[in-house]
Amino acid sequence: MSEPEEVRSRRLDQYIVSQLPESSRTFATKLIEQGKVLVNDQVQLKSGYRLRVNDTIHINYVAEDEAVIPDITIPVLYEDDDCVVINKPVGLLTHSKGAFNPEPTVASWLASRVTGMDGERAGIAHRLDRATSGVMICAKTPEALSWLQKQFSTRKVKKTYVAIVEGSLNLPEAVIDMPIERHPKKPQTFRVGSNGKSATTTYKVLQTSALRSLIELRPTTGRTHQLRVHLAHLKHPIVGDSFYHGKAAERLFLHALSLEITLPSRERKVFTAPLPKEFTI
Repeated sequence: MSEPEEVRSRRLDQYIVSQLPESSRTFATKLIEQGKVLVNDQVQLKSGYRLRVNDTIHINYVAEDEAVIPDITIPVLYEDDDCVVINKPVGLLTHSKGAFNPEPTVASWLASRVTGMDGERAGIAHRLDRATSGVMICAKTPEALSWLQKQFSTRKVKKTYVAIVEGSLNLPEAVIDMPIERHPKKPQTFRVGSNGKSATTTYKVLQTSALRSLIELRPTTGRTHQLRVHLAHLKHPIVGDSFYHGKAAERLFLHALSLEITLPSRERKVFTAPLPKEFTI
């Protein structure tokens, strides 16, 4: 495709969107980063590249060649014009990360409900790990997304989890106040470390058996893998947590039980996702 003079100085990602009208700037950026866009027969990896009058652009993309993301069903706990609250199934990814991913996610399921937003994280106000099930709130408009995200960042949201851990904790209830940092030798994991960010978790033992304990967890901060890291550091890893030395099981035994938050309508509500039947010790 030769670049006409009237679009001189347009950004490359904007040009791609004009040629693929059903795509987004985020998708255009992915195509560029994947080396699928050539300018004057050379791969151009910069989304912000400014087109010149005589540039020739070739986009190596055929819509029919892309895998279609399957439709999925997710249990809805609550929905209004601003947001939707779901019970995320175990094993479901919250959103894709970077490259095109044909796997269904919470974000791909949410896409048909959102307005004024696009991209792989559209409407995602917070996230749950793939292996974690439970209550999760998503936004349907940019205004609702900003409202919800601000509550998470200012710690106005109250979250309650339930987990099954190995062994019996020394105290029936306590506060774990230990900073968390990325593990330098295993960058996909985290650990308790003095150079980390502050992280606080309150736990309460609900039930114990000879080998395991059912506990309630209330994090006041939202660090990645916070609950998993704190419990592993106490030598009571969550059952099924292969990342943090938990014993093998059919799933990670961590469930987001409830979420208390103020909706964009200014109504304070508590949403609860029933505890899965396998959470018995």
